[in-house]
Amino acid sequence: MRIGIDLGGTKTEGVVLGAGSRVLARRRVPTPPDDYDAALRIIVELVAQLEADVGRRGLPVGAGTPGARSKRSGRMKNCNSTCLNGRPLLEDLEARLGARVRIANDADCLTLSEAHDGAAAGARCVFGAILGTGVGGGIAVDGTLLSGPNAIAGEWGHNPLPWPRPEWDEVPGPLGWDGRYGSIEVWCCGPGLALDHERVNGVYLRGEEIVAAAAAGDAAAEATLQRWEDRLARAFASIINVLDPDVIVVGGGLSKIERLYRNVPQRWGSWVFSDSVDTRLVPALHGDASGVRGAAWLWPDPDA
Repeated sequence: MRIGIDLGGTKTEGVVLGAGSRVLARRRVPTPPDDYDAALRIIVELVAQLEADVGRRGLPVGAGTPGARSKRSGRMKNCNSTCLNGRPLLEDLEARLGARVRIANDADCLTLSEAHDGAAAGARCVFGAILGTGVGGGIAVDGTLLSGPNAIAGEWGHNPLPWPRPEWDEVPGPLGWDGRYGSIEVWCCGPGLALDHERVNGVYLRGEEIVAAAAAGDAAAEATLQRWEDRLARAFASIINVLDPDVIVVGGGLSKIERLYRNVPQRWGSWVFSDSVDTRLVPALHGDASGVRGAAWLWPDPDA
């Protein structure tokens, strides 16, 4: 048995994963906003509750985080939950839990989960993409995460949107929280989809409202989704051109938009440097649970 923790911006979830990837216990609590010490406390409490649920103590813990641990300083970086940045999260968790702890980016955890026993099971090279409040990515090869010397493997969201279309005013593009204009994240995340619709039409709709309006025949909403799908196709094509993955698996709130799995592959062939594209685009099999399951999979062998 091992514990997985998914430290999100609004909720923190924990599971105990047993043999055969079976979930033996699950709990979810709200994440304290912008409070590092409070976040540590709820993780410690969650681990204690989960261990009590299964009657075991000292289980190894994997934690998915909205950022990465710097290999230079050992402190957190690139977290959109900014209270984590510059903090020694791994060491603090180890000290408070008295347990073996591993941490990884939340997109890495999704990728690991889906590569082991999800929508990309059996695939040699997997790119995992989170499309939600932000845009994240992770890479797994033969079921093993790639981290890289800078601990940023897969972070496609902070690259500029490729092959920008001047007719859609994509240059320089919106300003993101990272201080960059026109990144894949600011165009393709959930808020980016909503703001693009507002920018063009003067009406603010949430992503799910845009999808519903397009399905009901609203031409403006349909045009917004087509722009978003075209941007995703270009963004994924840039990944295929570099990594050539067998599978791209998508999680996050926008992964529920079913039409993207049909429409994006129809578009990305114009940008992929090949006469055919056999990469599969699929939704995460475990949905919202992929992140927390992948955190537990940071311990593929709990006895190691």
